[in-house]
Amino acid sequence: MELPKFNETFLPILEVLKDGEVIKGRDLVRLVEKRFYLGLPQDLLEQTTKSGERLIENRIAWGKSYLKKGGLVHYPQRGYVQITEKGKSAKLENVSLDDIHANVITFYEPENTSSSIATIVANASPQDLIDSGFEQIEREVKSELLSKLKEVDPYAFEKIILILLKKMGYGDFIETAKSGDSGIDGIINEDQLGLEKIYIQAKRYNENKVRETDIRNFIGAMSGDTHKGIFVTTSTFDEKAKVKARNAHHKIILLDGSKLVDLMHKFNVGVQIKSLYEVKVLDNDFFDSEEI
Repeated sequence: MELPKFNETFLPILEVLKDGEVIKGRDLVRLVEKRFYLGLPQDLLEQTTKSGERLIENRIAWGKSYLKKGGLVHYPQRGYVQITEKGKSAKLENVSLDDIHANVITFYEPENTSSSIATIVANASPQDLIDSGFEQIEREVKSELLSKLKEVDPYAFEKIILILLKKMGYGDFIETAKSGDSGIDGIINEDQLGLEKIYIQAKRYNENKVRETDIRNFIGAMSGDTHKGIFVTTSTFDEKAKVKARNAHHKIILLDGSKLVDLMHKFNVGVQIKSLYEVKVLDNDFFDSEEI
């Protein structure tokens, strides 16, 4: 007897949510454990991760996360979860890890995930497995982060971009007025006196690509006292937009959704450190020292 794998919690989670009620995420984990796993031996239920989190709760939480990626559940508000119409109508035989991977398209979902993971496990050293695990968690976090950015209010998205640039070491920022801003969402002062300015444009798109006209309008909105701009989007730039930015007399940096969440993850904007792990290795210098 052993604890369920995270993908084995998919059906229990959907069963608890099938009535369509909005449930707190913590309550969902508790209900799934109570209804489906309370009969497991106590020593199994008390197992923890290296960081001290109960393993059963960790796996149910990961199950919920993957079901959201597959569109079978969603988060109607912070800290709450609800089944979607797709989740209600899903055939039980299709609620598997392979099916969820097959139906999710993100910047961070590699092809042939299941087979590649199996190959890694079969041939990997312990350090390889650790690195692979961290890489997978990072991909999941970035994917969730990008989804969250596409849901936030457009004005909140603009503020997030300015906060990120501040974290990256740029100077104080100025938010432009929300009406009559001529397409400029913020201005970064590179120095304390404001002698060098960077203009910011932030477009929160779900599917639409940023097009050449968007870049042209951005260039036109940049006043004569700056030649630097950053155009940020949660989607991507089409080729003509890239060419327009590259050939402009101004220096324009393009940040698509993939690059944006890379930077947010690196500078801890919109994410937080949950656990720290220590990996210890043998100290050969200790055994070779003259002290012993």
